[in-house]
Amino acid sequence: MYQVIKLYGDFEPWWFLEGWQEDIVMCQNFEDYTQAERFYQQEWQKLFQILPQYENRTDKMSVFWDPKEQRWCEECDEFLQQYHSLLILEQELVAWLPQQAVVTSKRVKACHLRKAE
Repeated sequence: MYQVIKLYGDFEPWWFLEGWQEDIVMCQNFEDYTQAERFYQQEWQKLFQILPQYENRTDKMSVFWDPKEQRWCEECDEFLQQYHSLLILEQELVAWLPQQAVVTSKRVKACHLRKAE
């Protein structure tokens, strides 16, 4: 079973912080990889047409954004970039990502990550 998932939120999809599922705005299930990949490519093209910036992390994970699309964070006292992400999961895991690589801490805000760097 494969899933093509769209996310919308403060983080790029490759962070996989706890609670990342809360940012899911669309999830489509497929029985085989070829169908999932075809749908992923169609959705990728749609996002590419409307959002000026993007980055790919493998052929299974992409993020798109518009620099003007930001939200105000009271706690951070700054604007946070909003991302439209697209990824393919295999049985609810990213096909190439080992299970132990998923961060299992409490939900972290984008501004807190920047302060830790």
